[in-house]
Amino acid sequence: MNQPLNFKTKLSYGIGELAGAIPNNILVFFLLFFLTNVAGLNSTLAGSVLLVGKAWDAINDPLIGWLSDKTRSPLGRRYPWMLYGVVPLGVCFCLQWFVPPTENQWLLFIYYSAIAILYYAAVSAVLVPFSTLAAELTQSYDERTNLISFKSAFGIGGSIFALVLAQIIFGFLKPPTSYLLLGVISGVLSILAVFLCFLGTNQRHKFIEQQRHQIERPPSEPILQQFKIAFSNRAFLYVIGIYLCSWLGVQVTAAILPYFVINWMQLPDKHFTQMALAVQGTALVMMFFWAAIGQRIGKKAIYCMGIPLTIVAQGGLFFLQPGQIIWMYILAMMAGMGIATAYLVPWSMLPDVVDLDELRTGQRREGIFYGCVVQLQKFGVAGALFLVGRVLDWAGFISSGPSQGTPIQPDSALWAIRWIIGPIPTLVLMIGLILAYFYPITRSVHEEILLKISKRSSMQDSL
Repeated sequence: MNQPLNFKTKLSYGIGELAGAIPNNILVFFLLFFLTNVAGLNSTLAGSVLLVGKAWDAINDPLIGWLSDKTRSPLGRRYPWMLYGVVPLGVCFCLQWFVPPTENQWLLFIYYSAIAILYYAAVSAVLVPFSTLAAELTQSYDERTNLISFKSAFGIGGSIFALVLAQIIFGFLKPPTSYLLLGVISGVLSILAVFLCFLGTNQRHKFIEQQRHQIERPPSEPILQQFKIAFSNRAFLYVIGIYLCSWLGVQVTAAILPYFVINWMQLPDKHFTQMALAVQGTALVMMFFWAAIGQRIGKKAIYCMGIPLTIVAQGGLFFLQPGQIIWMYILAMMAGMGIATAYLVPWSMLPDVVDLDELRTGQRREGIFYGCVVQLQKFGVAGALFLVGRVLDWAGFISSGPSQGTPIQPDSALWAIRWIIGPIPTLVLMIGLILAYFYPITRSVHEEILLKISKRSSMQDSL
C-alpha cells in the first residue's frame, strides 16, 4: 500500500482533471457574459440560472459520494460512475452554449436552467468519484501534495488551454457560433480525459482496493449518520472553510473579470483573455514551486505565504484606473502566484482528513467527504455568478444582445464592478487565511495517524 506512485499514475490522474477544468473554467469566465451579452438575458435571470438546480443539487454530490462508497463492480467503486457520467457531461456542456430562437426572457431562463441541472448532475457523477482517487492512490502525506500538484497543474493548464482556444475561436467566428463551437470541442476533450485517466490509474487503484478489502471494517452507517460523523470532524470543517473561501474568492474575480477589463478599463475584449492567461499562466509556473516548498514546510504554511499576494493584488485592482495596462498585468501575475496555493492546498489536505476519520471510525468514507467538497465547488461557481449578476443588476448594469454594441454603463455599475473585483474577494480570502492558520493536521500529526491505523490493521491480521 505504501509503494510509491509512478509518474504514469500521477500523469494519468492529472489528465482526468481536464474533464472538469476545461468546461468549468469556460463556464466561469464566459457563461454570465454569454447569457447577458449573447443570449440576451437580463443579469438577474442570468445569475439565477445556476441556482435553480440547487434544491436537488444540495444532496446530489454527497449522495453520489455515498453511493460510490457502496458501489461494488469489477471496475471498483469509482470508475463506473466516471465512465457512465462523462458522455452526458460533454453533451450537456455543448447545449449550454446554444441560443434558442426566442427573445422571451422566461423561455430562455427555463432552457438554460434545465441544461444546468442536467449538466451538474453529470458533473457530480464524474468529479466526485474522480476526486476521491487522491485519497485512495496513496497514503503518504508528502506524496499526496505531489499528486495534487499534478491535478492542480492540469486544472490550471486546462484553464489556460480553454482561454487560448476561446481566443482563437473568437478571432475567426462571431457569437453565438463561436461559443457553440467552443462548447463542442470542450465537451469532446472532457470525455477523452476521463477515459485516459481510467486507463492510466486503474491498475494502481485495483491494487490498493484489494489490500483495503482485506481489512475487516465495521458495517457502513446510513447516509444521514455518515453526514453527522463527517461534520463532527473538526479538521474537515477547517478544510471546507478554507476551500470555500478560496474557491469563492477566485470565482467571483473570474466572473467579473470581463466586465472589469471591457467596461472599466475600456479595453478590447482580447485583453480579458490575455489577463486571464497572465493569472493562470503564473499560477501554473508557481504550482510546482509551492509543491516543492510545501514538502519542506507543510501545506498550511505555503497557503499562508501565497494567499496574501493575491489579497494585495485584488486591492490593487480596485484602485487601478483606465490606461494603467502594465500595472493591470503586473497585478494579474501577482494574483496568480497566490492562486496557485488555493488550487493546491485544500485538495491536498482533504485525504489527510479521510485518514483521521478512518482512525476514529474504522471506515473509509472518501465519497462522503469529497462529495461535500465538490458540492461546495459548485456552490462557489453558482454563488459567484449569482452574486455578480445580482449586484450588477442592482447597480443598473445595461445588458446587450449579440447584434448590439457595448453600451456605456452608468457610474453605479462601474463602482459595482470595482467593488466585486477588489474588496469583496479580498475579505473572503482573508477569512480563508485565518482558517488555514488554525488547521490542526500537520505532517507529524498525520504520521501519527497512519502509525495508529497500521498498528490496528496488524492487530486484526494477528487475530
